[in-house]
Amino acid sequence: MPSARIYQPAKDASQSGMARTKAWLLEFDQSSPRDTDPLMGWTGSSDMLQQVRLSFETQEEAVAYATRNGITYRVEQPQKPVIRKGLSYSDNFKFNRTAPWTH
Repeated sequence: MPSARIYQPAKDASQSGMARTKAWLLEFDQSSPRDTDPLMGWTGSSDMLQQVRLSFETQEEAVAYATRNGITYRVEQPQKPVIRKGLSYSDNFKFNRTAPWTH
């Protein structure tokens, strides 16, 4: 019986946009260990389910698909993004700064 995880991917660290973070993904877990090719040293596996990555509009659709097909699953809820206070460059030179000058 295959097992999978259902999650919503996080924002890419090298990009500022939120593309491809709204969909829910179903990824199958590794069922057999990876083996190393003795000649070339490449890592491979005979488990084809590791390459399957299904996307869904909502979490409920992904859970319904997993239960309908007899897949054991675990749902990982997304973490809330940290909202940072934006500061301008000119705030470093204000006369009413709360932090002392360091130079």
